[in-house]
Amino acid sequence: MIRRPPRSTLDRSSAASDVYKRQELRNDSANLKSYDRSVMWNAWGYVYFSDEKYDQAIQAYEKTISEPEVTIPIRVQALLTMGQLYMVQGNYRKGVELILDWMSEVETVTAQSWGILGQAYFQLEDYKKSKSAIEKAIQLAEEVEGYKPKENWYVLMAACYSELESRIGKDESLYKQLGIYEILVNLYPKKMYFIQLGGIYSQLSREIDYMVTLKAAYQKDLLDKQTEYLTLASLLLQNNNPYWAAKVLEDGRKKKVPVIDEKTKEEKILPVVKDNEKNLKLLADAWRMAQEMDLAIPIMEKAARLAKDGQTYIILGSLYLSEDKLEEAVLAIEEGLKKGKVKNSSQARLTLGQAHFE
Repeated sequence: MIRRPPRSTLDRSSAASDVYKRQELRNDSANLKSYDRSVMWNAWGYVYFSDEKYDQAIQAYEKTISEPEVTIPIRVQALLTMGQLYMVQGNYRKGVELILDWMSEVETVTAQSWGILGQAYFQLEDYKKSKSAIEKAIQLAEEVEGYKPKENWYVLMAACYSELESRIGKDESLYKQLGIYEILVNLYPKKMYFIQLGGIYSQLSREIDYMVTLKAAYQKDLLDKQTEYLTLASLLLQNNNPYWAAKVLEDGRKKKVPVIDEKTKEEKILPVVKDNEKNLKLLADAWRMAQEMDLAIPIMEKAARLAKDGQTYIILGSLYLSEDKLEEAVLAIEEGLKKGKVKNSSQARLTLGQAHFE
């Protein structure tokens, strides 16, 4: 983001305070002293800058610094502003050159300035220098200037490590990004950072950490996609947390989000986790594994009604049988056999016989 130069320098000459109305001062610039011309051109640079006439602003600032009697404060501010203006125009190489000139002439270089330099180097695809500049910005902000480093600095540094993967190796790149996203989820807890962090854990085969990260995002109510809820539920089931898996899926069924209908282009409010056969079977299985049969059976009943084959009814029958609900077990298994496409019909008939016998 380009920063407006300070206006205090305009007060040095009352004649330059309203440059648009006093063209005679500019027309008579040859008769002005060098110092007065530097003040005048600096004032014009500010006006052009304010009007977003960046080419003319650059020309005015170049004339400012070319004056032999320009003061150091005016010169260094003009250098910094020109550097930013060149970057706005996409000339990052010239922008870097001017910012480095500015850095060489000031006593104190701020974290913000290192951040600007890091962004310019990134645009030039010099990721190593970009990373170093951003690291300096973060260090200064934390240790010298005493404020929380800016969010986009961490994002930029993570992007640098990603781009440097071919030079430093995939594992090193991932571990460096990992440390950055661990900071981001604490300082700036946005969904995208939790997802990025979880994705890196997954690439490093750290499934427990992946699960914990997704669960943290879920507890902050950041998840809003069905795949995110299903992934978290599956990870919880794989790690022997069926109760939490069921709770996650139930919350996903309850949570509503706006969805644009692709055909009508109308916005609809729909549950994140849809009540289809696959999702309901996963939920019922989670409740079953959590020993919550009273919750598992109604969900499996709904899944069976949605199923195109009879296998879900066979599973439902087995659940009924485990709860000694023999009549319901018989009806469910018979319905499954009638519907067909059962994975193991002989085993299903054996279970049916058991239900009749008991």
